[in-house]
Amino acid sequence: MAYHLSSKDILALGFMTFALFVGAGNIIFPPMVGLQAGENVWIAAAGFLITAVGLPVITVIALAKAGGGIETLSSPIGKTAGLILATVCYLAVGPLFATPRTATVSFEVGIAPLTGDGKLPLFIYSVVYFLLVIVIALYPGRLLDNIGRILAPAKMLALAILGIATLLWPAGSPIPASNTYQEIPFSNGFVNGYLTMDTLGAMVFGIVIVNAARSRGVKSSVLLTRYAMYAGLIAGLCLTLVYLSLFKLGEVSGTLIPTAKNGAAILHVYVQNTFGNYGSFLLAVLIFLACIGTAVGLTCACAEFFSRYLPLSYRTLVLSLGLFSMLVSNLGLSHLIAFSIPVLTAIYPPCITLILLSFTNRWWNNFTRILAPAMLVSLVFGILDAVKASEYLVHLFPTWAEYLPLAEQGLAWLMPTLLSVIVFAIYDRIVGSTKIPKHEVQQEQL
Repeated sequence: MAYHLSSKDILALGFMTFALFVGAGNIIFPPMVGLQAGENVWIAAAGFLITAVGLPVITVIALAKAGGGIETLSSPIGKTAGLILATVCYLAVGPLFATPRTATVSFEVGIAPLTGDGKLPLFIYSVVYFLLVIVIALYPGRLLDNIGRILAPAKMLALAILGIATLLWPAGSPIPASNTYQEIPFSNGFVNGYLTMDTLGAMVFGIVIVNAARSRGVKSSVLLTRYAMYAGLIAGLCLTLVYLSLFKLGEVSGTLIPTAKNGAAILHVYVQNTFGNYGSFLLAVLIFLACIGTAVGLTCACAEFFSRYLPLSYRTLVLSLGLFSMLVSNLGLSHLIAFSIPVLTAIYPPCITLILLSFTNRWWNNFTRILAPAMLVSLVFGILDAVKASEYLVHLFPTWAEYLPLAEQGLAWLMPTLLSVIVFAIYDRIVGSTKIPKHEVQQEQL
């Protein structure tokens, strides 16, 4: 008998996916774009939504079609190369950067204004925070209940309150767009969408979404694909609504805090201005809910992945990953961001290339001929962008690279990657299929 999810379970799965995606970065970056883009806010928003919503949803669908995780999706480039890519992605959006960042951001935005930005308060908070993450992650079969039915609705309620308040009680008026958003608002929005890390997160969360459906007794691969697609679309719709309200919040807060250094400052000033003494508490709850769900999902996914390749149990890995993330989080937010930006800038291009080209695998005689060189080219030029983005390595950035198409927008990898696809597509057509025709196989068997 094939088990089916009820409409209520499908909604819970979609809300769980939404909760896994929405971390503190998703709440902090849009207001900053809204404030800086000024009159061009919706052009910038269009670019942002492509990379912060469109790509993550496409990634969930691509993984569902592939029937597995990132290793399955990357199998055309070879087992070893695919495993290396998967490991880098899991480490980047897991214990090295994203998971510790959820703790540091939630601390600095929600707790530090009350306790002070010191090492001891951060340490105590990180211990309590990751203890809670570990307890929830130890029971992955209950993830749909813990996140989809509890954390996600609470998070959505807090975000809905913030979004409605933005429409009803604007705190100020827009300010003129900054220079970069006057010249290239769409490209700036597009690149800023990278900072949410949701595309990489989707590559990691894919297996969590599928396993959550399996925990309800669903075995059919067709149904698992369908439910994963539904979950991605529900999450994408919710993300879009959240981002639109946060863009508006940033835009209407221009005169309130025109020199804001980050979106956290905009949020803090807006909620304090709008909700008075309750503002800080609301913001603390909102950021905490946004971060804890993401941290749990990342820990579950990383433990599940590494348990397949290391002689360690899932529970041992959950404990180890939680402890390691707790230690890394105590480095502080500024150091984490400084180290993560160049790494993300380098690995995003090959991941985007893999995701988009995965939908074309039936077009070619030999898909590996197209995918492998395209990913290699995107990685090489992505590393160039990473060198430029790193405050420690920028002096190594070659002068000639400044003249590459779209280099100023941080998209130097795009045109060379498209060119490689065209060149190797022609090569694939010329060489043809490497498969032995069926009639030749039969003759050899005779």
